[in-house]
Amino acid sequence: MNLTYSLPESILAILEKNRKTNNTLNAFIRKGGYMPPNIDLLVDAITALSMGKNILLKGPTGAGKTKFAETLSNLFNQPMFSVNCSVDLDSESLLGFKTLSYEDEKQVIEFIPGPVINAMKHGTFLYIDEINMAKPETLPLINGVLDYRRTITNPFTNEMVTAKDGFGVIAAINEGYVGTVPLNEALKNRFVVIEVPYIKGEQLKQLIQTNTELKDDKTIDLFVKLSADFIQAVYQGKLSEDAASIRALLDACDLSVVIPPKRAIQRAIIDKLNEEREREFIYNLTETLF
Repeated sequence: MNLTYSLPESILAILEKNRKTNNTLNAFIRKGGYMPPNIDLLVDAITALSMGKNILLKGPTGAGKTKFAETLSNLFNQPMFSVNCSVDLDSESLLGFKTLSYEDEKQVIEFIPGPVINAMKHGTFLYIDEINMAKPETLPLINGVLDYRRTITNPFTNEMVTAKDGFGVIAAINEGYVGTVPLNEALKNRFVVIEVPYIKGEQLKQLIQTNTELKDDKTIDLFVKLSADFIQAVYQGKLSEDAASIRALLDACDLSVVIPPKRAIQRAIIDKLNEEREREFIYNLTETLF
């Protein structure tokens, strides 16, 4: 869903100047819909991308980092290829792979480009999700892509690839989670870092109204209050960040249209947690509100 943002005239001018037209990859332009807690988050991200800088979205799970990246794709009218990092990420997942195909009834070896090569050759955005889930030895493959050179030698074809104008990199990171590793300084220094906090209050209420099936104001206000209690508990060390996921809260709002809110919270939030202490804490909070 698209939203109208109160952006400064200077930023609107930047978007107009850099906005892509006549795309052949319109299917890769994302829908957007991120609602920033502070408009400066969007202003800073737009400014950095327009200057050719990479941005690293840093914040808790469920805070909307992916939706943030999709909104930037929408605002720039810029297609975006994506990489989802994991411990299994390898050069083929990033750059592409070779396969057998047929040309004039003859069997030939064909290279199928991956998201990095596609984004560079088409001059689009590249989104790297959970970048600190990748093995430390994998990401240096694209160091040259992330600095001023914007080039890479494709190890599968020996082709030197230089990114076209418009290419930009957006990455997201969740710190402190199982399976993550600290980013090395060489990699981190290639990004401008933008902290993405949880949204709350009136902004969260508007998000629920526009992104879920729940329309009852009284129930929405209760979910907003519940989320605020979750976030406060996270800051106090009583809950993990997973428990305060806005994504999970929106799922609970949707379910509550059909089933009782307490059961919706049970299915969307409580049952996802492993620690009995956290499950009981959220259950008790829910009992006080619903």
